[in-house]
Amino acid sequence: MVLNLIRKLALTSFLVFVGSATASAQTFVFTAIPDEDETKLVERFRGVAEYLSEQLDADVRYIPVKSYAAAVSAFRNNQVQLAWFGGLSGVQARALVPGSQAIAQGEEDQAFFNYFIAHKSTGLDRADTLTDDLRGMTFTFGSKGSTSGRLIPEYHIRDIFGEAPEEVFERVGFSGNHTRTLRLVESGTYDVGAINYKVWEKELEDGNINTDDVKIIWKTPAYPNYQWSIRGDVDENYGEGFTDRVREALLALDDPELLESFPRSDFVPASNSDYEPIESVAKEIGIID
Repeated sequence: MVLNLIRKLALTSFLVFVGSATASAQTFVFTAIPDEDETKLVERFRGVAEYLSEQLDADVRYIPVKSYAAAVSAFRNNQVQLAWFGGLSGVQARALVPGSQAIAQGEEDQAFFNYFIAHKSTGLDRADTLTDDLRGMTFTFGSKGSTSGRLIPEYHIRDIFGEAPEEVFERVGFSGNHTRTLRLVESGTYDVGAINYKVWEKELEDGNINTDDVKIIWKTPAYPNYQWSIRGDVDENYGEGFTDRVREALLALDDPELLESFPRSDFVPASNSDYEPIESVAKEIGIID
């Protein structure tokens, strides 16, 4: 009788374990590059997780990461199946997972751009290009793995000056994200920096920029940027057609408050080929092979 009880308990424990493992396997997990303050990102993407859970009738969970590289690694290792990447991080991540696709981008991401911003002490004014007045000043990028925080600004610095940023500026730093770039230039810690225009406009709209201390000095030409990328094995692991369902849910997202948090007006279809210019620039300046 005791033996039977032990067997029943063991069987129950096994079934609980199997049920738990199955539930875990069915959880659809996504992340996003940490391009802004973490508090803002958590609030935004928890809203996205709730929306996708309803649309997909599935358990969807958002997990934050500490760096762009961590977002790419999580995607590569199947810790997440979907990610909100910048242009560069998306190219890097999809190259590591066969069959992965860019499935949606913001309306604005089709023709994204950067602002170069400067502290008032520089005396710089807005111009049609970057000028030699910047030589010898201090400059901050955002994250080393960022498209708008590093790749595109570095490309234009090299293209305009014919030299690496370290040869143009007295000191070059990496703030980690766009919000910190803004604060470092606004405070005068760095003379000049490059920022994602969406972050600038959102912070300006929210009254978080002292325009007496920091101003825009140049706007870059347009380029493709952020996108949702999904792993190539999602249909195999979550059921035939799941990728299409995720794509359709993202394209149908129309909650004004949620869209404003990105901020984007809506999401439109995207494909890997849209980001070939980003891959080309990254290879040209040696960020990827």
